[in-house]
Amino acid sequence: MEKLDLMKKFKNDYKATTTPQIIHVSPARYLSITGQGDPSEPSYLAHLQALYSTIYTIKFRCKARDEDFVVSKLEGLWWFDEEKYKHVSMTDAPTAIPRSSWLYRMMIRIPDFVTQANLDEAIASVLAKKGFTLAGEVTFFELNEGKVVQTLHIGPFHTEPESLALMAQFCKTHNLLRNGLHHEIYLSDFNRIAPEKLKTILREPVL
Repeated sequence: MEKLDLMKKFKNDYKATTTPQIIHVSPARYLSITGQGDPSEPSYLAHLQALYSTIYTIKFRCKARDEDFVVSKLEGLWWFDEEKYKHVSMTDAPTAIPRSSWLYRMMIRIPDFVTQANLDEAIASVLAKKGFTLAGEVTFFELNEGKVVQTLHIGPFHTEPESLALMAQFCKTHNLLRNGLHHEIYLSDFNRIAPEKLKTILREPVL
């Protein structure tokens, strides 16, 4: 039986170049969990632990009924209190806004055949067997961004403002307005890949 690989099925959604470009992305369905704070803190890692434990529990149960799938790459939506920081630009936000003030929704794309009952069973299993209480906060999430500007950032996360500056200039040149939350797709495993080799798609919905 061939595993369903959503990143191959929707491969155009995950193609990016190191220069900004406009693409139209497909509606997508995710498992997700929300939180706030510095991604280097234990709280963020606990959220990821709950999310991954839940999706792998679902995966193994789906595999047992011949509906196996590849666990997709981690993605994240990031935002902040725009009233409080209304004068901060997209380019400056990563350095001007304290990490403790950032809100996030971490997401992993999920097949349509995964049901709410499957999710409820997986959460109950993770809570009972592993005691990850944050698993109770994992939910389905639908995202339909449509038209976006995106670029492939290669390098450590702290150099992302360089790529964001190129995207901001591209949006200005093409008279594009922001139309959603900042979106990152982590193509590399940042626990295994050297920071200078990390590949991250940076995406901004626009109109």
